[in-house]
Amino acid sequence: MTNTLDILQQRASVKEYDKNATISKEEMTELLELTTKAPSAWNLQHWHFTVFHSDEAKAALLPVAYNQKQIIESSAVVAVLGDLKANENGEDVYGELAKQGLITDDIKQTLLGQINGAYQNEQFARDSAFLNASLAAMQLMIAAKAKGYDTCAIGGFNKEQFQEQFDVSDRFVPVMLISIGKAVKPAHQSNRLPVSEVSTWL
Repeated sequence: MTNTLDILQQRASVKEYDKNATISKEEMTELLELTTKAPSAWNLQHWHFTVFHSDEAKAALLPVAYNQKQIIESSAVVAVLGDLKANENGEDVYGELAKQGLITDDIKQTLLGQINGAYQNEQFARDSAFLNASLAAMQLMIAAKAKGYDTCAIGGFNKEQFQEQFDVSDRFVPVMLISIGKAVKPAHQSNRLPVSEVSTWL
């Protein structure tokens, strides 16, 4: 199995895919299961995934994504959505822990009070949705690379049209699309700013 550090070095944004390569629903489900292991604030798991797996689904997404060819050439596209009401997951998350005796009911109620109090602030809810869903998105791209697939994170798409066309609940906010498939061309070479320019040491 490829070393994790090698995967991090090798992962890059691929925009040209083998149109004949496929990914099974089982493989895609496994990738999403790995994705949901990502960290999240209060373990509220602020994400939802819309998977465009069939050719018909990808064709419907194409104009929404400004006709970027990787949408239809990739094996699948995953829309990563952020949950604006992730606090509503609190009971399921902490209720199960309390049921198992891992936390007391008092601790559960204290945590739910903190969570629901924070979610009275709409900006906090939106920021949390984007932040935590982005952690899941990165996890998906790393997991895909480990399984031999390439990816590209796509922020350029019509988010309002996406929600309307695919009947996405107002509870969720589109964060990004991720194309997944087998590269036919290497990713464009890119450089990274030196660590000395992007870090401050105290």
